[in-house]
Amino acid sequence: MKGKRVVVVGGSSGIGSAVLGRLCSEGADIYHFSRAAHLDGAPPGVAHHAFDAAEGPFPSDALPDRLDGLVYCPGSIRLRPFARLRAEDFLEDYRINLLGAVMVIQACLPRMKKNPDGAAVVLFSTVAVQTGMSFHASIAAAKGAVEGLTRSLAAELAPRIRVNAVAPSLTDTPLAKQLLADDAKRKAAGARHPLRRVGSPEDLASAVLFLLGDSAAWITGQILAVDGGMGALRLFQ
Repeated sequence: MKGKRVVVVGGSSGIGSAVLGRLCSEGADIYHFSRAAHLDGAPPGVAHHAFDAAEGPFPSDALPDRLDGLVYCPGSIRLRPFARLRAEDFLEDYRINLLGAVMVIQACLPRMKKNPDGAAVVLFSTVAVQTGMSFHASIAAAKGAVEGLTRSLAAELAPRIRVNAVAPSLTDTPLAKQLLADDAKRKAAGARHPLRRVGSPEDLASAVLFLLGDSAAWITGQILAVDGGMGALRLFQ
């Protein structure tokens, strides 16, 4: 990734922060956008700009002339019984997870198309799209739309631009702090996964770096499950 120009949206904490750190360590030039007015402790090579994915507009004038990659990290965890969900809840999740990604991709697309070597986009879904889970109706619906966007854009933008998504299960981030608030909750959450632990931001960052890099040059339109086996396996004891 050395010298690659990559846009990261939502890298202030959690998975996005881990992605930012990995890209920095590999020598990428990063254009970071998040709601935070400042990025505390930003390493060299990171140009930070304020941007709210739920509001917009995206500051396109902060982008370089050419881009090699884009990672859109903003997400939400709204776990609530379906009967208690309002239309506004669905719309908010849709704005953050899908429409924010659409806004950013449309802004970055001309710069990615200018790259003679092509470019890569990585979005985020969730294990709850392909595996039905109680209380996930709103976020699963929004992330299901992200999966549809991923495949549609992968077809439309091939062969120059690859588009993939990562679908994690529960990951130890500030967004999930209420679900992992004590040792008992953490242990129970880990036990539900075949690999017997929840994910770490670094687990997801490794997948993102793979999909951005040359090792994934023949991969597009895929939803990569990084979920401790939650979506595919059932263990019987």
